[in-house]
Amino acid sequence: MRENILNKILVICCIIIAMGCSSKKLLVVKRPVADSAINATDDKAERLAAVSSSQITFNTFSGRAKTKLDINGNDNDVTLNIRVNRGQKIWISITAIAGIEVARALITPDSIQVLNRIDNVYLNKPFNYIYNYADKQVNFGTLQSLLVGNAIPELINANTTVEFNDNKTTLSGNVKGLLYKILLGADLRVSEMTLQNPETRQSLQVTNSAFTQADDHIVPSEVNITSVSGNNKVLVNLRYTKVEFDKVLEYPFSIPKNYEPAN
Repeated sequence: MRENILNKILVICCIIIAMGCSSKKLLVVKRPVADSAINATDDKAERLAAVSSSQITFNTFSGRAKTKLDINGNDNDVTLNIRVNRGQKIWISITAIAGIEVARALITPDSIQVLNRIDNVYLNKPFNYIYNYADKQVNFGTLQSLLVGNAIPELINANTTVEFNDNKTTLSGNVKGLLYKILLGADLRVSEMTLQNPETRQSLQVTNSAFTQADDHIVPSEVNITSVSGNNKVLVNLRYTKVEFDKVLEYPFSIPKNYEPAN
């Protein structure tokens, strides 16, 4: 029982994919169009620079998402409260029925820690533990980017192939065996992203939609993620009900003395 519950929690936290009881829909807004001069240019370096500058920059991020999770055909509905201190930590609280917290996680560039409050056990692993679920090209910055709908920075480089058609931009390429394709809207924000590693039989597809205004930023209020690793398939639907940037946040996390290490 312990391993089954903890594994589900880990899948959410490790691929993040992880994001009250009443669901409030955020107001969908029209995505802005990029500068006409950028749309007109055929210069690759200029277009890549425009893509990078169009991604969200922030110090902190917080969001609440109603989440539907399907692990190999087993459905689960939870709410995730997420707090991000850019470049330093990702804090996640997972609640179930009646707002009861069932798990809490703290992810840093070096480590992954998870509290399983149902069985009073904890996990404390180095960050590379995530590679049981994701490609080795995934890092802390990757997870951070997925949460706010940004393009992964490492995929915007001099070797990236850039195509422009009908006011939309496509980026594609290969980074150390990881094949990627990113579809960008007229605002140069990510609409769809696909990562594949044929050798390890791992893939990740992310679709962002229903964009909303959050402070001065335009972000997706709905994120759909499909992750495949070998014979395991995880489907995640995140529906943000609250999103905020650059607020003062706390990231409480401590392991109670009566908790035991997970097997």
